[in-house]
Amino acid sequence: MAQEQIGVVGAGLMGAEIALNFALAGHDVLLSDRSEDLLSAALARLAALLDRGIPRGFWKEEEKAPALARLSTTTRLDDFAQCDFVTEAVFESEPVKAEVYRALDRICASPCILASNTSTIPISTLASYVGQARRPYFIGTHYFSPASRMKLVEIIPAFDTAPETVETAIRLCREAGKTPIPVKDVAGFAVNRMLLIFMAEAVRLVEDGVATPADIDQACRLGLGHPMGPFELMDAVSSGLALQTLEILHEAYGERFRPPALLKQRVRAGLVGGRGKRGWRD
Repeated sequence: MAQEQIGVVGAGLMGAEIALNFALAGHDVLLSDRSEDLLSAALARLAALLDRGIPRGFWKEEEKAPALARLSTTTRLDDFAQCDFVTEAVFESEPVKAEVYRALDRICASPCILASNTSTIPISTLASYVGQARRPYFIGTHYFSPASRMKLVEIIPAFDTAPETVETAIRLCREAGKTPIPVKDVAGFAVNRMLLIFMAEAVRLVEDGVATPADIDQACRLGLGHPMGPFELMDAVSSGLALQTLEILHEAYGERFRPPALLKQRVRAGLVGGRGKRGWRD
């Protein structure tokens, strides 16, 4: 059984499932969010996942029942003082993340590793919000949605990240059933830089009247072997997040990441997909 005490800040779709993976690996996990209602909802979602047999393929059935018992919750960051490895999975906003890191840097013991699940913000930028002594223990661990099933984790060291921190992050991810891949610290890292170009071009095909979202999705499944088409994926993660990520990449890399006008128009109209909202395929 693994011995590290794991913390996860943010009990949304990503954070809760990241916490579940570590609990399945035998860790005691502390999961936090702003309210008890949000935490209760997260635990209910995780219980439903396990009831449906998710995640599959890595965990034995008899290991799943004790996993939720290894998950505890809190609304207080002060409770992370005893953690050895804390993953931040809050809203994709630099000021929000900065506030969390300033607090964790003050609360957590000096050997505690702080990891960010950011999908776009450079890790060295986020590391600037902790003190110099903490920076060797700061790293990016970018999971993919849904974190209960997707195997990939991008491992992103910042300028001052120690090699031992990278080794620990890789080991913990492997123990949690993931496949870690080291990636250079640049905006969007590796996968999102490819994915967002793909999504933006798919929207432009619809803008130009080349094909419908449903037909493009089918073409990508049948012609490229993708399990989901770009519009199905945008509906799953929300077009709002896709637009937000494109805007960050546009600022970093220029014209090739300019968000399509149709995507901006649909997001402003509330047609973003996600839980209970109309998207491209409705």
